[in-house]
Amino acid sequence: MTILGAMTSPKRKTIQTMKPATAAKKLGVLLSATPAEFQAGVVSRDELNELQSSPPAWLADLRRNGPHPKQVIAAKLRVSISGLARSGITGPLTTAEIDALKAENPAWLERERSIQAETRKEALRLKQR
Repeated sequence: MTILGAMTSPKRKTIQTMKPATAAKKLGVLLSATPAEFQAGVVSRDELNELQSSPPAWLADLRRNGPHPKQVIAAKLRVSISGLARSGITGPLTTAEIDALKAENPAWLERERSIQAETRKEALRLKQR
């Protein structure tokens, strides 16, 4: 009966946690720009959901002003992460720096945007096959 009892006893629900770097990536922010207490601890799935649904002031400010990680920079500029690397952008940028790049619209940005557009168009074509 002890085996049967072990089989039918309810399992304890374990709390899923993640490293701060993983949580920062999921939140779309740069880990080094987050508060020290965020960087020092672990983040549960429930805490992450709470941060996403009602972000505290520090998170809203980071999302609005940066500094932004490369995946966010690439999305805001409508280029790939590889395109950023080819253009020499390897570090984080603020929203103001991204806006300045958009306004300047250098040749590399136009080129990388066209490459990205062609890549998306080709991916869509292949998906529709």
